Amino acid sequence: MILPASDATLLGRIWSPVEQGPCVVTVREGRVFDITSAAAPLVRDICEMADPVAYIRATEGVDMGSAEALSANAADLSKPHFLAPCDLQSVKACGVTFASSMVERVIEEQAAGDPLKAQEIRNRIGARIGDSLNNIIPGSTESNKVKEALIEEGLWSQYLEVGIGPDAEVFSKAQILSSVGQGAYVGLHPISKWNNPEPEVVLAVSSGGRIVGATLGNDVNLRDIEGRSALLLSKAKDNNASCAIGPMIRLFDESFTLDDVRHAELDLIVTGKDGFILNGHSSMAQISRDPEDLVRQTCGRHHQYPDGFMLFLGTLFAPTQDRDHAGEGFTHKLDDVVEISSPMLGTLTNTVRLSTDCTEWTFGVSHLMRNLAQRNLI
Repeated sequence: MILPASDATLLGRIWSPVEQGPCVVTVREGRVFDITSAAAPLVRDICEMADPVAYIRATEGVDMGSAEALSANAADLSKPHFLAPCDLQSVKACGVTFASSMVERVIEEQAAGDPLKAQEIRNRIGARIGDSLNNIIPGSTESNKVKEALIEEGLWSQYLEVGIGPDAEVFSKAQILSSVGQGAYVGLHPISKWNNPEPEVVLAVSSGGRIVGATLGNDVNLRDIEGRSALLLSKAKDNNASCAIGPMIRLFDESFTLDDVRHAELDLIVTGKDGFILNGHSSMAQISRDPEDLVRQTCGRHHQYPDGFMLFLGTLFAPTQDRDHAGEGFTHKLDDVVEISSPMLGTLTNTVRLSTDCTEWTFGVSHLMRNLAQRNLI
């Protein structure tokens, strides 16, 4: 099943070939209902409501078919299929929020994007840094002492700065409306030779900074590109189909709260056509910064998001399992199937292709506004 428990209040989007545009949907007993209306033509509009759950429950909608059938349509874009569940929200991401993944970012930097050097560096400093950073609160007196010690040993890194320093790393992951959804292809920039999926929880946040729900995301990571230089972050992170979100936003209600997000467990399975299988796990209980702190560092008096935003919270997962050759670790191959799942958020499944082979992103904000106007929704 791609969706969480039947009592979940879900909010998402599908592409309607009839309307030649997106529809806002919810799910009831496994059936997808179109709840698009002039009162709320966008997911953004519902997330801005004082009580989005009450609105969804009170809106009858039109039955569009089963969630499983719509998920299966992803290979045929002429049929109704799931889109990323956000529309006008900015797509932001936090990096280096877990100690283990922080160590891997340091190793990437030290290896300058060379996977052959990574294992040597991992053996030399990885365990030592990981052990010394366990349970440290970023920006605390204790973290400052660790920082000073690492500087003395020549091991300090810009990744450690955002990992245990006072300021979180927050960057723009994808352009508005460019994220792909359940079942879609995810894209790798063709210049990358060392890359991996990043299974993450993604928060849905209103313009006022209120966290209204959560979903799953794949923050596709090009380890060699970012490893060469942190200044290549945008090139590594924001490419055609490089951001997957879904299957749907689970809104906070009586059965699901932010505390559930804080203790969420994510599983990852990568299945290759070559028979290779990678299993991974990410536990939100081990995050170094609280989700509310990451939201505060993203928006506030210093930065506003009038249409709200989606916020990737980072990942504990950092693959070191060798795929082809000893010491080279994991990297994607074309047609890998990536499944990210959580009992409370469902399953997000995508297939890996090159960004240059994925469907071009051509439906932007101007196209959305014209489409909604033609449908008399705005």
